[in-house]
Amino acid sequence: MTSSANKIIINSGFLYIRIAVVTFLSLYTTRLILDVLGTSDFGIYSIVGGVISMLGFLNGAMSSATQRFMSYSEGENNRKKQNTIFNISLLIHFVIALLLILLLAIIGIICFSFILNIPDDRMFAAKIVYACLIFSTALNVASVPYEAVLNAHENMLYYSIVGILDAGMRLTIAISLSYVSADKLIVYGILMALVPLITLTVMRVYCHRHYKECKISISKHLDWKQAKEMASFAGWNFLSKAANVVVIQGASIVLNIFGGTIVNAAHGIANQMAGYLLVFSTNMQKALNPVIVKKEGEHDRKRMLTFSLSGNKFSFILFAFFAIPACIEMPYILKLWLKEPPEYAVLFCRLIVIRRLIGQLTSTFATSIGAVGNIKNDSIANAIIMGIALPISYLCYILGSPIYSMYVVLIIMVCMMGVADSYYMHKQCNLSISSFFKDVISPCTTISAITFFLGIIFLYIMPSGILRLLCIIIICWLTCTASTYLIGMSYEEKRIVNGIFNKLKSKICTKH
Repeated sequence: MTSSANKIIINSGFLYIRIAVVTFLSLYTTRLILDVLGTSDFGIYSIVGGVISMLGFLNGAMSSATQRFMSYSEGENNRKKQNTIFNISLLIHFVIALLLILLLAIIGIICFSFILNIPDDRMFAAKIVYACLIFSTALNVASVPYEAVLNAHENMLYYSIVGILDAGMRLTIAISLSYVSADKLIVYGILMALVPLITLTVMRVYCHRHYKECKISISKHLDWKQAKEMASFAGWNFLSKAANVVVIQGASIVLNIFGGTIVNAAHGIANQMAGYLLVFSTNMQKALNPVIVKKEGEHDRKRMLTFSLSGNKFSFILFAFFAIPACIEMPYILKLWLKEPPEYAVLFCRLIVIRRLIGQLTSTFATSIGAVGNIKNDSIANAIIMGIALPISYLCYILGSPIYSMYVVLIIMVCMMGVADSYYMHKQCNLSISSFFKDVISPCTTISAITFFLGIIFLYIMPSGILRLLCIIIICWLTCTASTYLIGMSYEEKRIVNGIFNKLKSKICTKH
């Protein structure tokens, strides 16, 4: 377990560096593009891009399926099967890319003719941009098999380099755009379409040179049974992701009906804040997921469950590390960030953080159930649970419930989804429910309770301000770290942490 744990920690480090660099470059790029294009053209690009981004979950469903089968066969050390899966994946994603081009072209005709409100003199530029974005989307779909190979081999270093290269190219385009005399929106759309082409080429060359399974011979390796299994897995995964997208988009509509645009603004800020706080947990899971699937591929169910439970625990703790002080000081943080945050923003932020925090307790179970292969029942259960969230919320509002009722309903639904995931983990993966409570629920609730109560004391003994914010952050981080080590870690986990600490200590001492 030590070598696998070290690999997860190292890969998480690469992903954290990637997200830090990409976030910084992306924020600066957005600022430059807004300045160069102007508000109107930037809005056109955002509207046109929004039509396409709605289908992003389809790519996510296929990506998860491909990565699962690649990681599983990597665990089996079955090179022939890996080659078969790679070729089938190429074929499936090629077909999906063609279908998406056709579908998006039809949607574009409808949107430009009847829906989108774009000035006549900018309609041609908008259509060119839309065509470029369709091309980009097809290339992103085509890159999924290569991303899956990198993930299956746990090569997060190269994956991070490609991500930083992507962000760097977008920044370069933003800088160079100010020197262009032609229509900047059209030039921007064309140049942005070249970015996924370059990243796909870079990944393709690297994978074909370094991994033996990346040999294209579709006719030789076409296995209809394997293709049907992969398509079935992707289909059920698609169901749960589609339900999640419907709820997210539907929540905005329901809130708009009963609360207006101010409530929508607060809802958008809450989602954005939760996304920033969640990034450390999601990056750790990206490094962990291939290991979980590999262990199942090696028929090592015991270690697969160990990594799954540890992943839930540390995902929760990593999120709580940032979420608890943020929740305590949310009014002041939003005031620093937005100066005048919309009404309900503080309440919505706290409720959505709580919902995401609860979700972390079972966050790796979907990967573990997927590693076993039978995700049908769990996907149906989650889709049904998410599907009834909007009708219940709508009914609550009709009956006169307060505006935050939707968030309470979603928290209850997340708890129900956690129960469903735990049930299917027990049924299909032989998870001991008592071990889940002992190794995950108990330490996580204890650590978060101690951290919260020690942090909230400062609300009553210090005046609001930057000094109190810093004090709360420091005491919460120290408490969370200490209680995680003393309460949250098993003997094996402490041994790994001690080993890493001793290595760092010896290296520092050697330099001096």
